[in-house]
Amino acid sequence: MGARLRLVWLLCAPAIGCATAPPLDNPAPVRGPAAEVENPVLVSPGVPTAAAYHEVFEKTVAVLDEYFELLPPNPYDGRVVSRPRIAPGFEQVWKRGNPEPRSRLLATFQSIRQVATAEIRAGERGGYLVYVVVERELEDLPRPAMARTGSAVFQDTPSVDRQFDVVTPDVPTGQGWYRIGRDYALEQQILRRIRDCK
Repeated sequence: MGARLRLVWLLCAPAIGCATAPPLDNPAPVRGPAAEVENPVLVSPGVPTAAAYHEVFEKTVAVLDEYFELLPPNPYDGRVVSRPRIAPGFEQVWKRGNPEPRSRLLATFQSIRQVATAEIRAGERGGYLVYVVVERELEDLPRPAMARTGSAVFQDTPSVDRQFDVVTPDVPTGQGWYRIGRDYALEQQILRRIRDCK
């Protein structure tokens, strides 16, 4: 009986040892959830100069360009606007966006598109404030796009039906898309990258 107990202890000890806390004399840094970044975030603190504004503007364009296709940015306007894009779901794990698993799951089963806008303005106490808004819109269809219920089994239409979905910013809300709110998790991810210059 004692040999079996020792054998079980030897087999289970490594698994139990990994589940314990680190020793107090050698604490390991524990990473919790990332702290929220204020929106707008202060970038390039100090006296606002033309060179600092150009750097902040280029950094904002570079970060947003990794997530969205942008309209031609105008540095004199102080705004960067993106074209609408379909939010990636779990079937597109290689695409950036939707850092929350719940948002990715929703985008897997629903047609959701995102539009980003970033505004850059001078701060009251120096530096530049970058304000990022990512709006989410849900597609509004009269019936499911590929529904075959209620239609004839043998259709008169050709078997290869090429449908091209053109997503343009000219489609107003109410004609196929309606707003469902902001994507705060993606905003936080973009703001964190702009603040940290990554």
